[in-house]
Amino acid sequence: QVQLVESGGGLVQPGGSLTLSCEASGFNLNYYAIDWFRQAPGKEHEGVSCISGRDGNQYYADSVKGRFTVSRDNAKNTVYLQMNSLKPEDTAVYFCAKLRAPSLQSDPDNWGQGTQVTVSS
Repeated sequence: QVQLVESGGGLVQPGGSLTLSCEASGFNLNYYAIDWFRQAPGKEHEGVSCISGRDGNQYYADSVKGRFTVSRDNAKNTVYLQMNSLKPEDTAVYFCAKLRAPSLQSDPDNWGQGTQVTVSS
């Protein structure tokens, strides 16, 4: 059964760093892309980053380019989102989602419960 579990969120000061983890089970990361998206209170979902299956191509939203890095460890079946130089506007619940195919153009078909990231002084 497909399952994704996000972890690593917390409270961090502006300029700080966090690493989020997405532990996946029930499927092979080589065959599916993984998307990170976030939702702040009162706002719509916002795509953050994606990593494709097989070749590991990466995508970043303009708002996080140069600050966030997505990676994966296939042996651990885990995808990571390294978040540096965090800003208050990064505050949101962060979700990882399994896409339907390796391509970054695929749509999500499963996601986790999310992990809260709060950036505040």
